[in-house]
Amino acid sequence: MGKKRTPRLPKVWEALVPIVFMMVIIILSTVKWGLDPHMPIIASCVVASLIAVKCGYGWEDIAAGAYDSIRRTVEAFLIIMCVGMLIGSWVWSGTMPAMVYYGLEIISPGAFLVVGAILTAIVGLATGSSWTASGTVGVALMGIAMGLGINPALAAGMVISGAYTGDKLSPLSDSTNVAAAGAETPLYDHVAAMMTTTIPSFLISLVLYGIVGAIVIDESGYDASLAMDIQNAIADNFYLSPWIMLPVLVVIFGAVKRIPAIPSLLLAAVCGGAVAMIAQGATFPEVFGGMQTGFSIESGNEVTDSLLNRGGIDSMMWTISLIMFALFFGGVLEKCGFIEVLLGGLVRRVKSVGGLVLCTIVTGIICDVVLTDQYLAILVPGRMYMKAFDERGLSRSFLSRTTEDGATLWSPMIPWNGCGAYQSATLGVSNWAFMPYAFMNLINPVLAITISYLGIGIKYKEYDGKSRAEIKELKAKRKAEKRNG
Repeated sequence: MGKKRTPRLPKVWEALVPIVFMMVIIILSTVKWGLDPHMPIIASCVVASLIAVKCGYGWEDIAAGAYDSIRRTVEAFLIIMCVGMLIGSWVWSGTMPAMVYYGLEIISPGAFLVVGAILTAIVGLATGSSWTASGTVGVALMGIAMGLGINPALAAGMVISGAYTGDKLSPLSDSTNVAAAGAETPLYDHVAAMMTTTIPSFLISLVLYGIVGAIVIDESGYDASLAMDIQNAIADNFYLSPWIMLPVLVVIFGAVKRIPAIPSLLLAAVCGGAVAMIAQGATFPEVFGGMQTGFSIESGNEVTDSLLNRGGIDSMMWTISLIMFALFFGGVLEKCGFIEVLLGGLVRRVKSVGGLVLCTIVTGIICDVVLTDQYLAILVPGRMYMKAFDERGLSRSFLSRTTEDGATLWSPMIPWNGCGAYQSATLGVSNWAFMPYAFMNLINPVLAITISYLGIGIKYKEYDGKSRAEIKELKAKRKAEKRNG
């Protein structure tokens, strides 16, 4: 029996091969050939594994990296399936149609983008989940946008901006907790640190949505007949009353009581099923079938049908399978040292705090693309740059904030990233289409980098646990020291 080789780190060109291969084949397959991204990612997994074998790694090492990556996301898979069940039951119950119906009554085209962004941010903050925000009120807002004649890509970008703002600031959010844990900083210190970049970025986004709404959405030329047709189709097929919005209150109750995402979503789905049987006259088998395969209707209005024929566990299987293969690929790259080889040298070239923030954010975005998983994209930069932050006397909450400013906000932009695949499937708009309109997600990283180079919003370890007055005094002392040499 031959002697087992000792694994080594891949050379730079070896580390680049699977990444370049994946980018090329995915672009060819999805853009030129019109294929799903699953097979290109599977092929990329094979290429990454072959390079890992060339570097001395055995199948046990490769499989361990892949399985560990997938194992970390099992809860996310369950959440995706629960959201599918919830959407199916909420359409059956009339909750989702009612949200669209009443939304078309009260939201004007000009105010839609600003109001919609605020609503999704509130739901994301309350539930701690961008996925729940986009899968509930986000889907309803997409229907309202359809009725108002608003570009679906613009509406989806607005939903993404609001959902990820709320998610980012919520102590209930998985990504928020992962970022705090990865940087080894208290959760509420992390949330407080994010206010510095998140709140201004969202306010700027709201201003831009207001401007875009005033310029792009022509209220004078708005054809109310489309909205009326949708409302009539909904009213003809569903019993409508404010009380059928009860499942929404269940989600809010779960957020207030800090019930974990999975039981909260299941409870809301069950509540939707009960409302469907009481208000809409659905049978138990119909409700169960809707949770499994989704809701189906022929209302006579094509736009309404495209809005309501959705949901169910089955509708999420495409997304789950894509995420699993993508996680396999990212797990191999992390376990076998590909990412360390490609990005590890960046920290040695950093000369300033602004440069460190830039590297951390860019690394997170690259990990979103290459490792295909939001959690890995948060954790990898946190581990890579932790020592560099410590050496400069920077607070760990500053590190955790920076990882979220890049990795969290860019995860929905990448089609083969788990978040990107979910958001595209849920909102019915491709990632490339809504990306230019996700103002919050585009602005926040740029703002975080810019203010860091300007010396604004930088948190030092010596500020941790201090009052505002004490921090102000320390900042004044630091400025005086700089002036004196």
